[in-house]
Amino acid sequence: MEKRRIVQLTSTLLNNAYLKGFATLSIYQGKGKAVCVPVLNCYSCPGALGSCPVGSAQFMLASYKHQLSLYVFGILTMMGAASGRLACGWLCPFGLFQELLNTIPFRTRHLPSLLKWLKYPVLILTLLLPVIWINSAGIGEPYFCKYLCPAGTLEAGLPLGLGNSQLRSLLGALYYWKLTLLLLLIAASISYYRPFCRIICPLGAFYALFNRISLWRFEIDHARCTSCGICSNRCPMEIQVPGNPNDPECIRCMRCSTSCPSEAITFTRIPRLTPAFNEENLLKPWDSKI
Repeated sequence: MEKRRIVQLTSTLLNNAYLKGFATLSIYQGKGKAVCVPVLNCYSCPGALGSCPVGSAQFMLASYKHQLSLYVFGILTMMGAASGRLACGWLCPFGLFQELLNTIPFRTRHLPSLLKWLKYPVLILTLLLPVIWINSAGIGEPYFCKYLCPAGTLEAGLPLGLGNSQLRSLLGALYYWKLTLLLLLIAASISYYRPFCRIICPLGAFYALFNRISLWRFEIDHARCTSCGICSNRCPMEIQVPGNPNDPECIRCMRCSTSCPSEAITFTRIPRLTPAFNEENLLKPWDSKI
C-alpha cells in the first residue's frame, strides 16, 4: 500500500474515532467539537471528533450577527499558505472515498476542463448565501450543508437517518434529494477521478487559491526534464505538469514526482528570490557600464 493511502486512511480514522457514536447512533458533543479540522468531515457524523470548516464558517455567517469566523479562516489560510491543496490529497476522508470508488474496474473518462471552474462560484455562494438569504429574524442557514454536501449525506445522513427509527420516520423530500446527489456522485466517481473535489467542493476551491504561492510547492529542474510526458500521463487531475506544476487543480498526490525517471520534479519550499551563486555571473569592476 502506498504511503499516501496509509496517511489518508489514518486521517479518516482519526477524524472519526468516536466509536461510541457509531454504536449508539449519536453525535459526539465533547470539547473536540470546538476544534475545526482542515478537511471536509461532517460535524454530524457519529464518529466525528471535530468540526467541518465549511459547516462552521456557514454557521457563523448565518447567525444574526453574520460574523466571519477568523478562527476557521485562519486555520484554512495557514494550511493553504503552507502547502496548497495538500490536505485534499492526503487528509480528506471524502477524497479517499472517491478515490476508492475510482479503483473499481471501469473505463476512466476525462472530465471536461470547463467544469473545474464551477467550484469557485460554489465557494462564493457558500459564503454569501447565509448572509443575504435570511428569514424574518435576520438568520440564514448553512445552505451548502443543507442542500448540496454529499459528504454530510454519506457520513451523517445515511447512518443516522437509516439507523435511527425516530429520525427515519421524519425523512422527507430534502433527504431523498441529497441521497440522489450522493448516488449520482458515486456513479460519477467510478468513471471520473474525484469529481466532487474538481467540480463542487468549496474547500478545495479555497485551497486552490494558494497552490501557486504556497510555501511548499512543486519545482521542476528544467535542466533534467526530458519532456517525456510521463508526469502528465500519471497525473490523475489531468494537469500538464511541466508547464504548470502548481496548477490550482493539483492535490499534491506526488504521482508526478515519483514517476519522473529523471527526478526533475521535487516538492520543496518556495525558491530563493535571489539567483544561486555563480562565479561567472559576477559583475566585475571593469565590466560595469556608466
